[in-house]
Amino acid sequence: CHFPDLIYMILFGVVQVFLCQIPNFHKLWGLSILAAAMSFSYATVGFGLGMAKVIENGKIKGNLGGISASTSLTQTQKVWRMLQGLGDIAFAFPYTSLVLEIQDTLKSTPPENVTMKKANLLSLSVTTTFYMLCAFLGYAAFGENAPGNLLTGFGFYEPYWLIDFANACIVVHLVAAYQVFCQPIFACVEGWFSHIWPDNKFINKGVPIRIPLCGSCRVNLLRLCWRTAFVVSTTGIAILFPLFNDVLGILGALNFWPLVVYFPVEMYIAQNK
Repeated sequence: CHFPDLIYMILFGVVQVFLCQIPNFHKLWGLSILAAAMSFSYATVGFGLGMAKVIENGKIKGNLGGISASTSLTQTQKVWRMLQGLGDIAFAFPYTSLVLEIQDTLKSTPPENVTMKKANLLSLSVTTTFYMLCAFLGYAAFGENAPGNLLTGFGFYEPYWLIDFANACIVVHLVAAYQVFCQPIFACVEGWFSHIWPDNKFINKGVPIRIPLCGSCRVNLLRLCWRTAFVVSTTGIAILFPLFNDVLGILGALNFWPLVVYFPVEMYIAQNK
């Protein structure tokens, strides 16, 4: 059963054009809760189906040695897959760009850094537990043939309704997560423009627009144009490079060094003179 990915990518972009007009990161707490709930739901479905498949098989297919030596993969392909795996792991680190934004929304009693340490410990522990269960049980269920995306890689076919529900959760999660990741970028660029041209009305003023059934609201023209252009460009890139795991690996590798090594070290040097 073949279906065009293009139409779904375009629809995703259209939805993001509207959501990107949310003024700032502080207004996203509802979307953040929704994304967390969706992530919890599809991860639970993923490792539940993996466990059911292992029980159905009556054995564990994967092994600690990874892909067997008898496979038709060449040495170059094996090295490339290892590098892709490292890139996928590195992709987990872009959340570091959100940490300061989240900490900025916290109240000062108790101190923000104390609250943030507890939040990081709890969130990373829960996330790691759920996703490692998905990874281990997916590998145990399918071995070398484990799909890159467990719920859409045609590893599971039944029950249809449960898999459809999990994929719907993934869609909602990605819609919300796109906003959570992009809002710091929007704030950085718009803040830079405001600093350079503080008196420019296009950048700093809002235009009142009346929306039927919703009343009137003030729309910032810079936000409207720049954020729409950003969403259109990222949607276009996604259409041109529809290789999910490969692109994630490349992005993760590019983000890893500046976010995890360079900036923390520079901040430490500056702080301690």
